Amino acid sequence: MGHRLSKIYTRTGDAGTTGLGDGKRVSKNSLRIHSLGEVDEVNAIIGVLLCEELPEDVRALLTNVQHDLFDLGGEVCIPGMSMITGKQVDHLETELDRLNEPLEPLKDFILPGGTRAAALAHHARTVCRRAERALVALALEEAVNDGPRQYLNRLSDLLFVLGRVLNRAGGRGDVLWQKRKNA
Repeated sequence: MGHRLSKIYTRTGDAGTTGLGDGKRVSKNSLRIHSLGEVDEVNAIIGVLLCEELPEDVRALLTNVQHDLFDLGGEVCIPGMSMITGKQVDHLETELDRLNEPLEPLKDFILPGGTRAAALAHHARTVCRRAERALVALALEEAVNDGPRQYLNRLSDLLFVLGRVLNRAGGRGDVLWQKRKNA
């Protein structure tokens, strides 16, 4: 990165525009900037999850995910750039399989709760799904590579499985939905 930020405020966005990585100015409410913000929020909530006590393999995995999300944001920020590869998507699938394999098959829907770490993983999952929807909306208007959308799709699945894994690591099982419980 050749250009470092030594001054945080620039005043260039005061009129409601912001700069993309290629130097082009766009409205702060553009679909591209909206997508970037959603990806940033996924990264931030994963950062909150990383504040919890986690198994070391999960901590390492989520830290790597944060780096991938910066790459993904960079790709969205620079139209035409390609930074998310099939290798990164495949890695998420491998981790999904590894983490899901020892879990009991689901017979019911689960509620997003249990331990604090599991609840945060579920929160991150919902934010990730929103980021994926924003990227899909952007792709309807502008050219977007498939890699980022696929990555977010696998990441949301991974975060779901992590919710289950973290409940077990915290001595809890899945919190099961009870159909018509309060009817």
